[in-house]
Amino acid sequence: MRFADFKAGQVIEAGPYPLTEAEVRQFAGAYDPQWFHVDPEAAAAGPFGGLIASGWHSCCVAMRLIVDAVLVGSESFASPGVASVKWPHPLRPDDRLSLRATVLGTRRSSSKPHLGILTWRWQLFNQHGIEVLDLEATSLFDLRGAQG
Repeated sequence: MRFADFKAGQVIEAGPYPLTEAEVRQFAGAYDPQWFHVDPEAAAAGPFGGLIASGWHSCCVAMRLIVDAVLVGSESFASPGVASVKWPHPLRPDDRLSLRATVLGTRRSSSKPHLGILTWRWQLFNQHGIEVLDLEATSLFDLRGAQG
């Protein structure tokens, strides 16, 4: 999608994304090797009753889904960050994830008119409709040469 296509209140949905145990363990082994992410036996006896994925893994899945759904071919080039990240429920192996992105607002920078600024909320839900990620992000778009 192009920056001009985003409107406040717009909802974009993407997915599903199937999450395997192998992927959970591989990601955690590389980036968040805590026992409840990498050791199924220890995790089974832990507070979650089984292996759970890293919250950071959920952020990466959301990023993959949003890129595939709307950012490929857009003027998007960076993000200055996220305002909040929450992991309300654990993400588990074999979950099928769906993304809901809600546009909170769009504007052009007053100091750099070629810069489009998009704020949006990304939520990931598992196959039971349980929210496993809630974040608010800002994306930047280079509008030099864009129509409109």
